[in-house]
Amino acid sequence: MYPASRLQFRALFVVALAAAVFTFGCHKKPEQAPPPPPAPPPPAAKPTVSLQANPSSINKGDSSTLTWTSSNATSVTISPEVGAVTAEGSTKVTPSDSTTYTITASGPGGSADASARVTVEAPPPPPPPQPEATWRDLFNQEVKDAYFDYDKSDLRPDARSALNQTADFLKKYPEAKVTVEGHCDERGSTEYNLGLGDRRANAVKQYLVSLGISADRINTVSYGKEKPFCTESNETCWQQNRRGHFVPAS
Repeated sequence: MYPASRLQFRALFVVALAAAVFTFGCHKKPEQAPPPPPAPPPPAAKPTVSLQANPSSINKGDSSTLTWTSSNATSVTISPEVGAVTAEGSTKVTPSDSTTYTITASGPGGSADASARVTVEAPPPPPPPQPEATWRDLFNQEVKDAYFDYDKSDLRPDARSALNQTADFLKKYPEAKVTVEGHCDERGSTEYNLGLGDRRANAVKQYLVSLGISADRINTVSYGKEKPFCTESNETCWQQNRRGHFVPAS
């Protein structure tokens, strides 16, 4: 009976050991899955940039203002000549010729460009030189007639003042020669007015000679009342006809 007992003991031991192994295996904790890898960072934003020129057309020597804005950039440059600038701002440029300005904005997300053109207009050609005015061109502007009172041939103060200006013109243009016409209003005979006109013309000539104008530059002629400047019969009109009138000598 002893051997049988040992066999039974062994059998029981094996069963107990198997049960223990089974029980230990059933209570083993499951292994945890590894955590997922972190999500990759989002890509950096691409830079944006804009550039304007105001005015876009200038005359040579004038200036234009460049104005710009940018985003997502770590460096901003403008070419030509301007160089590195802030993210936004403005600056004046004075190109000597038409120029296209380019702005470049760079950052982690890449780069972006924009451009603006400043057109330089050529100055208009100078006007052609004007021919120098001759004394004949200026004659009617500078030479003043002498007016007289009714039936008189002596010079009034206003006549002397006018003749002073005429003398200045003749001194400025020594090549100029003139004819003094003696005129009268319609009253009186033709013969009388021819004589009165002659006295008036000569009074004008003698005054100019006294101011230093050579007598050989001054001719005289009397038209009396034959060539009136005004034809109405009133004092306003008659006064216009009582004069020593200048014309360029041919």
